[in-house]
Amino acid sequence: MTYQWSRSVVPAVLTVVSVSAHAQQWESLGPAPISWFGGSSGRISAVAPSTTNADRIYVAGADGGVWRTTDGGATWQPLTDHMPTTATGALAVDPTNDMIVYAGTGEANYANHSRYGLGVFKTIDGGDTWSHHAETTFAGRCFSKIAIDPNNTDVLYASITRAGGFPALAAAKEHPGKDGPVGVFKSIDAGVTWTRLTNGLPDLIATDIAISTDSTTVFAGIGDIFGDSGNGVYRSIDAGASWQKMTSGLPASVVGRVSVATAPSNSDVVYALFAQPSNSTGGGAFNLGGYKSINGGDTWTTYGDVSQSSYGWYLSCIGVNPADENMAFYGGLDMERVTQSGSATITPPHVDCHAVAFDANGHLLAGDDGGLHRSLNFGNDWESVNDGLGVVQFYAGVSIHPLDANVVIGGTQDNGTNARYDGSQSWTTVNGGDGGWTRIDQQQPNIWFAEAQGTGNLSRSTNSGQSFGSAGGGLSGRNCFLPPYVIDPSSLNTVYYATHRIHKRTFGSTGWQVISGDLTKGAGAIRALAISPSNPDVLYMATNDGNVGVSTNAGVDWTVVISDNPGWPRVTREISTHPTEPGTAYLAGAVFGQAHVRRTTNYGQSWETLDGNLPDVPVNVVDIDPRTSPPTLYAGADDGIYRSTDDGVTWVRFGQNLPHVPVIDVIMDIARERIVIGTQGRGAWVMDLSSCIADCDGNALLNIFDYICFGNAYAMGSLQADCDGNGVLNIFDYICFGNAFAAGCP
Repeated sequence: MTYQWSRSVVPAVLTVVSVSAHAQQWESLGPAPISWFGGSSGRISAVAPSTTNADRIYVAGADGGVWRTTDGGATWQPLTDHMPTTATGALAVDPTNDMIVYAGTGEANYANHSRYGLGVFKTIDGGDTWSHHAETTFAGRCFSKIAIDPNNTDVLYASITRAGGFPALAAAKEHPGKDGPVGVFKSIDAGVTWTRLTNGLPDLIATDIAISTDSTTVFAGIGDIFGDSGNGVYRSIDAGASWQKMTSGLPASVVGRVSVATAPSNSDVVYALFAQPSNSTGGGAFNLGGYKSINGGDTWTTYGDVSQSSYGWYLSCIGVNPADENMAFYGGLDMERVTQSGSATITPPHVDCHAVAFDANGHLLAGDDGGLHRSLNFGNDWESVNDGLGVVQFYAGVSIHPLDANVVIGGTQDNGTNARYDGSQSWTTVNGGDGGWTRIDQQQPNIWFAEAQGTGNLSRSTNSGQSFGSAGGGLSGRNCFLPPYVIDPSSLNTVYYATHRIHKRTFGSTGWQVISGDLTKGAGAIRALAISPSNPDVLYMATNDGNVGVSTNAGVDWTVVISDNPGWPRVTREISTHPTEPGTAYLAGAVFGQAHVRRTTNYGQSWETLDGNLPDVPVNVVDIDPRTSPPTLYAGADDGIYRSTDDGVTWVRFGQNLPHVPVIDVIMDIARERIVIGTQGRGAWVMDLSSCIADCDGNALLNIFDYICFGNAYAMGSLQADCDGNGVLNIFDYICFGNAFAAGCP
């Protein structure tokens, strides 16, 4: 492509230039997969196989977008990286054409990390291209299921929920659509427009939907997870025009999440699975069991059960053997195969099941917290299908090694703490549980810390992660599921650990000591902790009930400088400190409608907002590159990463080929001129930050706008156009810029 430039901006020597786009590329570090459970990936929220080709399977990562395999799982390809969100709750393949796929965004598993959606994505070419529909109808809420009428595939039904979390709607992050309509919706134009169905249905979330082979009979699971008398199984016998609650033989009231499924081989056979409300103590039985109807839902009898532990609100699904109407599979904490002769526990290699499906050969597929697993004999044996499936969800607290650029460690959702030791995408699990905050001691890099969920589950390694021992004895207090902790950079072996108060320990000389009072409003916990590298007496913290505090005497005394700071309730790294100015810190805002990037230069006494033209999207982490003046700002948001080179006045989406995925951690590796990020849904990524003098607008992408930026800077006499760095603007700067652009980003 050619562009004609005005002589008032560009001299005659460059009146016509050939412009092609170059970019600094984000590089995926994996994991894909990790070593745990024979090869795990992150949480799979939906599975949609082709009905005719067993090699073609679509899966959805909870925050990893839609992926496709066309060789039975040997290789995987991400399909929706360019779409506005990677949070996905439902998938459906057209039974008559496996090139047509619908993806309902927003994950309906009700956890703090079950993020809000932005409507429906549709492909008609097997995932190569996508269209975006019904954002205004569904944004801020989540899809739990999409069902396609087998006899008229232009007709679709969807069950819609609110985003999850505790407190309620924490995962919605105050999206303006979070309180919009929920329940059962229908489309008659192949997913373009949708109508809410209300006649006979309560105004509650719908946790599942199933359609019988006769097209007119539809079942909905209405299952407010906090319990409601309106919860239950509802049936329509007129294609959704009217609904009636099924009661004969089913739990009477206050049930929690409800799952439903119909038998493909017999439309009269229907299954339902009931969980206790999320606020129920369970009384020793945390679920209410499975039920079966053989007369189209008129009457029901108990039929098997599955362990859902105390969190059936998070994991509940049903699959029915397409060739055997009496063989059902219940997914919960475990998986249960239920037949007329009894039940058998057939849990896949990883617990916490969210999706059950069958490929075109009738083989059982399970989507769980460890990725995708397949059984060729209905659960007696399993195989991992996760090689190359990179949908791991990191939590905040990713760490890099000071001496070995290959080494990165991080804690992951339900897949432990994992380490990358070499240049591959295969990571090794070094610590179990839900992996949280990690630290590598930058002065003694053989010393690593890792943790699992809960207070005191801190582990320490003195041999670079080869083995860990407990380091948590003596820790106590309320936690934010994964407590943050920091290493004192000036004192060997000294660590600060946060519950609702601050603990301190110097390993080798003292045990843990409580050094502060309660820093919350009385019932919360500390979710973020930061220490100043230049003055370790200065610490900053944020709590999950809104406080931001500063200590200038090594964590003993604290001043609350903000008392109304909302955000995500899990462990975060929303506070970062300036490397040489202890009074300067940056605060990320992970909620719609609030300041997303704030800075203090006076120990929190006042804050300025640096949002500029940054989109109104939750920002989870902010960090800086201090080598520039002003410092270059990086904001890890729910849809990727943004950069500002002018103190927050203007922001640009940074780099190319990073999915629109939540960035949960940002690590500036200044010594190696690179940036490492952890995402909640697509693993870890790295980008080289070596200077690219042709990237005038600072977004790591070379295109026509860099020419405009350079030309304008030159016309205004700005040294931003001093490409050759000699302090004089002349024709040689144009030659320098043109050559640098042509070379890409050397």
